[in-house]
Order: sequence, then structure tokens, then C-alpha cells
Amino acid sequence: MSQDIFYWLRRYLEYLEIEKGRSVHTINAYERFIKRFIEHSGASKPADIDYDKVREFRLWLNRQPSNTGTLKKNTQNKYLIALRSFLKYLERQDVQTLAAAKIELAKTSMREIDIMTDKEFERLMEAPSKQTLEDTRDKAILEILFSTGLRVSELCSLNSDLDIDADEFTIRGKGEKLRIVFISETAREAVKKYLAVREQSKFPKLSDALFVMSTGARIYPRAVQRILDKRGKQAGIMRDISPHGIRHYFATNLLKNGADIRSVQMMLGHASINTTQVYTNISDTYLKEVHKKFHNKKV
Repeated sequence: MSQDIFYWLRRYLEYLEIEKGRSVHTINAYERFIKRFIEHSGASKPADIDYDKVREFRLWLNRQPSNTGTLKKNTQNKYLIALRSFLKYLERQDVQTLAAAKIELAKTSMREIDIMTDKEFERLMEAPSKQTLEDTRDKAILEILFSTGLRVSELCSLNSDLDIDADEFTIRGKGEKLRIVFISETAREAVKKYLAVREQSKFPKLSDALFVMSTGARIYPRAVQRILDKRGKQAGIMRDISPHGIRHYFATNLLKNGADIRSVQMMLGHASINTTQVYTNISDTYLKEVHKKFHNKKV
């Protein structure tokens, strides 16, 4: 097969869309990561990809600057995961190229997952305290994220016909997989208050979305991130606050309070328990600190 590498990249991206049912966000990210490798390596066909080109690319990635110094290992691994997936696809198509198994991911430190403290979380939840439409919306978003552990894309997909009186609902998550998520009484009340204020304000209705922008259009992930940036600063939190950060807090909160890892895996919608396993180390660290603080104290 003599087609160039961009022919196979296009076929691979179509495979992700049709056969694997990946989201547009995932497909775009994989395309960006693989194109970055192709540009750096100069490969014009799959057979040009070899171990040395991958190694040079890894060295280049490892030396790229970021806001915190060099590019984090977790971020570097995203490029490698995309490249491995592409190579596996080529192997299945009997296209001569580097074996995907020859690419190992970089070892990552558990400390790269930065979990907010309980105090920070409490301040964050208290930040939107007014009865305005914006504050009631932001409060409802925070409560829903913490109650359910939803991904930001899943949050943005919620519609206003959600049965808010029920204590659970079904969400279509990553890979088009359905799962049940649970909503607390506090989150239900926050959403009801938001909807009541929204109704009273005669807000423009441009979509069926539960959470909307000031224009009435459906909220989108970048807008949610800006909301959390604003509320984090308002709460005096120095670290970056993200939707995924609240998802991290949701998971560790469950584990610290005695939930088993299989249940947490199901609630997060992780395909593999290995993805969830990272939180157990964080939880163990927390328990060690509790033991040091309270064990064998004199009355």
C-alpha cells in the first residue's frame, strides 16, 4: 500500500468516528497530537515511522515549556496514547509501520493530580451567594458537578426537561456509553432555584439546554471553565479550578468516606479500573495524615 501518511490519518479519524463512536472533541485532539508528531518527524508514509523518530519526538516533548516549567508527563502521554492508537490501527490494516507495543508511556507521579482541600471546596461552593440569575446558575453548576462527578461535556449536554425531582438520571458519556448518575438534595434544590429565577427573569430561550449563556444559548465547556476561574478567584483560591478538578474531588471524597473503588469507577464512567486506581493513592495519603493527626492523642 503506497498511500501517504495523511491518507491513513484521514482513514483512522473516520474509523474513530464511525466504528469507535468517539466524540468530536476526542477526534480533534487525536488529529492534533498525531499531526504534531508527523510534522516533527517528517514522516511521509507509515513505513517512515521508526523507534528513533518516536524517541526524538519524546525528547522534544519533554523539553517543551509550559506555565509550570516543562510539559507535564500526563500531557506528554496524551501524544503517545494517540500515536499508539494510530499505529495499532495501521497494524490491523496490514500497513508496514512501527509496532505500537514498542512505545511505552512515561511514568507519572501521583502528585501531578492536584486535589483541592476541603476548606477550598467549601469556599468555592459559597462564592456564588447572590440571588441573581448568574449566581444561581453558577451555584447549580457547582452543585451538579460535585453531586454527580460529571465530565464538563456531559454537564453541557443536560437539557431543561431533566427530571429534577428524581434522585438519579441517565447520562450518555464518553464513547456513547450510558450510565446512571445520582443527584443530591442540595443539588436538586440549587437547580430548582436557578430555574425559578430564570423563569421569572423571562430569559431568552434559544435552546433546550439546562444551563445557558447570557444570550440564552447552550453553555459550552470553555464557558464553564471561565465560570470556575471566576468563582475560584472570588473564593480566594490560588490554585487553578477546573471542572475536572471537581470531578477529582468527587472521587476522592467518595473514597475517603469509605466507598469501594468499583463503585467509584462506575459512577465516574471509567472503562478501566486502572484509571480510577490513581485516586486510591491520594485517598491513602489522606488517611495517613488523619492517622498522624488523631492517633494515640492524650486526652
